[in-house]
Amino acid sequence: MKIAIVGAGIVGVTTAYELARDGHEVTVFDQRSAAAEEASFATAGLLAPLLLSPWALPGYGLPLRVLGAQATVRLSGGLDRRNLAWLWRWRTAGKQHSAPAATLERLAQYSQARVQAIASQHELDCEASTGRLVLLRSEQELATVQPALQVLRDLGVAAHEIDAAAARVIEPGLSPEAALAGAIHLPGAGAGNCRLFAQLLRQGTQGSGVRFAFNSRIERLHGAPVGVQVQGDAEPRRFDAVVLCAGMASAALLPALGLRLPMTALYGYSVSAPVREDTHAPRASVVDLGQQISITRLGQRVRIAGGAEMAGASAEHHAPTLQRLYRTLNDWFPGGAQLSSGLQVWRGARTMLPDGAPVLGASGVPGLWLNTGHGAGGWALASGSARVLADLIAQRTPEVPLDGLGMRRF
Repeated sequence: MKIAIVGAGIVGVTTAYELARDGHEVTVFDQRSAAAEEASFATAGLLAPLLLSPWALPGYGLPLRVLGAQATVRLSGGLDRRNLAWLWRWRTAGKQHSAPAATLERLAQYSQARVQAIASQHELDCEASTGRLVLLRSEQELATVQPALQVLRDLGVAAHEIDAAAARVIEPGLSPEAALAGAIHLPGAGAGNCRLFAQLLRQGTQGSGVRFAFNSRIERLHGAPVGVQVQGDAEPRRFDAVVLCAGMASAALLPALGLRLPMTALYGYSVSAPVREDTHAPRASVVDLGQQISITRLGQRVRIAGGAEMAGASAEHHAPTLQRLYRTLNDWFPGGAQLSSGLQVWRGARTMLPDGAPVLGASGVPGLWLNTGHGAGGWALASGSARVLADLIAQRTPEVPLDGLGMRRF
């Protein structure tokens, strides 16, 4: 089949890989000049388990304060009706634990296995690490995380409650002065450089059934027959199928076909810093549950990621949020990273639906498929979502269930 993919982030690139692997002729369109230039550029780097990652799903280890000084989401520029409606649905999903948590965790585990298999087969070095600690500052935080722990244990995922001394054995760089009540050890957790993996995979797929059309903005999607119209083209380009993997652009392209998704962009931050002293830096990844901040070792760098704000793409960096990232790093790994020079500071969008889960599968328009809205789990879910989507297009039964991930839930 001739298949178009809209979006060359980590989801689009992995989807192109899986479709080409099945023998399809694939064209990937993206408005930027290279792969993984937007939401996939400098992610936290966390793979499975998903449920204990910051911003994974509402109600699983994440406080749900909407207003006030301690609000979970920073509202920049005021609260309009659309944002208020989204926040209400997000908060309701969190209170009711209505997100398809088990489905997403299975998909994340499957995705991690696909990343490992692809990296091994093609000898891709994406600065991978294994193991994670979820750091708990209080017993109250341990109670907060119990719903997520229960889901993980029901699925057979190793998640061990350990004390502070055991945590410092696993991560010797943890400050002995930091107040640490205990931790959750996830020995099978993974992490890696999302953008590096996407770029290496893009280089490997180009010329083997995949063509990348960069600097191509899709103006409109077409149905009956399905196709895409690139800005500047007089006529649409026709394909046998189109897969939409375009983040926030997905929400803008769908209404012309009578489809709508309640997406919003929650912007987060990351700071990547050179390792200063190896013995004081993290070996793998840690998550500060209360702060919803992750600290991940990526080769010879440390990446600190967190924060969430509703604001425009061009909004200025929020200095207090960045200061909180630096402070959290210094709380746990003082002296581990060089913060005076060589920093990469990034702000990017998490394209989220109110229940935190993506839309994966048929759109209802013949030939148009959806693989979008992965939120904070784009890297963690991408390879699994891509394989599942390729199986659906081939009319094969996917290896993991997709309950709760369809378009009809909205």
